Amino acid sequence: MQKTFSAKNYKINRMWFLIDAKNKILGRVASKIAVYLRGKHKTEYTPHIDTGDFIIVINTSKLCVTGKKEIKKIYYHHTGYPGGIRKINFLKMQEDFPGRVLQKAVKGMLPKGPLGYSMFKKLKIYSDSNHPHFAQKPKLLDF
Repeated sequence: MQKTFSAKNYKINRMWFLIDAKNKILGRVASKIAVYLRGKHKTEYTPHIDTGDFIIVINTSKLCVTGKKEIKKIYYHHTGYPGGIRKINFLKMQEDFPGRVLQKAVKGMLPKGPLGYSMFKKLKIYSDSNHPHFAQKPKLLDF
């Protein structure tokens, strides 16, 4: 008799991983981060349970994109007022808010709703090489 395995919240072993985003391509890093936040790299992955690990990303101000996306990639948001659409390109976003482009890319790859929000909270982004998570002894994740 076969039974489908379903992970339990209290049995999940979460690890801490460190990613250095210096000179890495935005989309490739974001997709790897989304896989680790969801827990798809684990054998006990369950779609409706948050089985993912914690991810620390450093040097996000040095992320790059291919082609002419630095100028042509546009991020939009609306202020909520009539005519309040705002746009900003990748280069300006990286200068003003380093790491927010990675945040937006990863958030778009996670499920929507309470499950995705809890996964997204395990992502820690820092624009330089300093981070306060030395006590967790994160393992270096290289790809």
